[in-house]
Amino acid sequence: MRLLSLIAGAGLVLVAGCVPAPSTRPPQPAPRPVPVPAPAPKPPAPTLGADWRDWPITPGDWRYRAGSATYGVTGGAPLATLRCDPAARRITLSRTGSAPTTLTLRTTSAVRAIPATPDFGAPGMLGMGFAANDSFLDALGFSRGRFVIEGGGLPVLVLPAWPEILRVVEDCRR
Repeated sequence: MRLLSLIAGAGLVLVAGCVPAPSTRPPQPAPRPVPVPAPAPKPPAPTLGADWRDWPITPGDWRYRAGSATYGVTGGAPLATLRCDPAARRITLSRTGSAPTTLTLRTTSAVRAIPATPDFGAPGMLGMGFAANDSFLDALGFSRGRFVIEGGGLPVLVLPAWPEILRVVEDCRR
């Protein structure tokens, strides 16, 4: 009987050895979700001072191509275009927009309010027409550093008065 007790005791020891030892490290807490930062708010539009000649120029560059020039950021849609219709001897200045309105153009030597209508030659743009010999085109090209297109509830465009403007005008006057 003693042998039987010994065998039973040994069996119990063996069975107890199969049970895993209790874990000595504490359980890991569930990982917390990482908060996703909210996107930074857009900076407010700059407050424009009383003198338009101090307003910042709208980002972009003029690009000339025979008979026309476009203004905008490389790779983006143009914000403004100037193009010549040599047969009609007319120049169209267009800017982004779609609803007919009156736009005001300001240069250092002149100001003009001009009706603007959808420009079918440039979808998504409003066009203002000029005769090729209109002296206001010279005022755009010779304005001191910049000119402004504003009105109609559209964002103000402050465009540099670069040589591309007068080059299109000269192309149309020939």
